[in-house]
Amino acid sequence: MNDIALDTPASRAALGRRAVQASARLWFLIAALGHGIFLIYILAVFFPPVASHGLAGLDGLHLPSGFREGDALGNLAAVSHVLLAALVIGGGPLQLIPGVRQRFPIFHRWLGRAYLFAAMLSALGGLYMTWTRSPIGDLLSKAGISIDAILILVFGAMALRSALARRFDLHRRWAMRLFLAASAVWFFRVGLMAWVTLTGGIGIDFETFTGPFLYVLGFAQYLLPLAMLEWYFRAHRSSDQGMQLAFSITLLLLTGVMSIGIGTATMGMWLPRM
Repeated sequence: MNDIALDTPASRAALGRRAVQASARLWFLIAALGHGIFLIYILAVFFPPVASHGLAGLDGLHLPSGFREGDALGNLAAVSHVLLAALVIGGGPLQLIPGVRQRFPIFHRWLGRAYLFAAMLSALGGLYMTWTRSPIGDLLSKAGISIDAILILVFGAMALRSALARRFDLHRRWAMRLFLAASAVWFFRVGLMAWVTLTGGIGIDFETFTGPFLYVLGFAQYLLPLAMLEWYFRAHRSSDQGMQLAFSITLLLLTGVMSIGIGTATMGMWLPRM
C-alpha cells in the first residue's frame, strides 16, 4: 500500500524535478571548474605583460586584435576586452551560487554590478574589434559574434531593470541568460576542442579558420546553452516526467562533451602557455 501511495503523479513529478536539478548541478559544477581553469590562464598569460608594458604588452601575445601602433582606441578596446574577461569568466559562476548570494548579499550585489559593467563593456569592445580589426573568420563568423554581443547588452539591461524593480525571480533568470551569453568565448573554446578530439576537426579549415563546423559553432556557442536554459526553466516547472527525463539525459550527454572539451583545452591550449 505504501508503495502504491508513493507512486502518484505528484511524487513522480517531484522525482523528475530532482533529476533535473541533479543534472543541472553537475553541469554547473563542471562548468564552474572549467571557468576557473580559464580564469587562471587569463591571469597568468595576459595580465603580466600588460602590467609591465601597458597596451604594448599585447604585442607579444600574438592576438589577432592585439596591439597596433597609432591605434589608441583599438588598443584600448583590445586590452579592456582581454582584462575584463577575467571578471566575466571568474565572476559569473560566483554570482549563480545560492550560498554566496544568501550568506554574502553585499558581496553578491557589488560583484553583480562589476560583472554587469564588465560584460557589457567587453561586448561593446568585442563589437568594435570584430568589425574594425579582426582578420579571423568571414562575414558569417563576425555576424555570430555580433549577435552574441547584442544579446549580452539586452540581457544585461533586463537583469539590471528587473533588479531595480526588485523582481528578483525575474532578475535571476535574466542573470542566468547573461552568464551564458557572456561565457560564449569559453563555450567556443571548449566546443572547438571537444569537436577536434571527437572528430579530428571535420568541417574546419585551420588556415583560414572557417568551415561548416565553425559557422555552426559561431552561433551554437551561445544559442545552444540558452536553449538548454529555457528547457531547464520549463522542465523544472513541469509535471511531465518524460520531458524532465529527456532534459536530464540531454544535459548529461552535453556535460560529457563539455568535460572532454575542458580537458583537451586545458592540456592542449591553456597549460602549455602558462
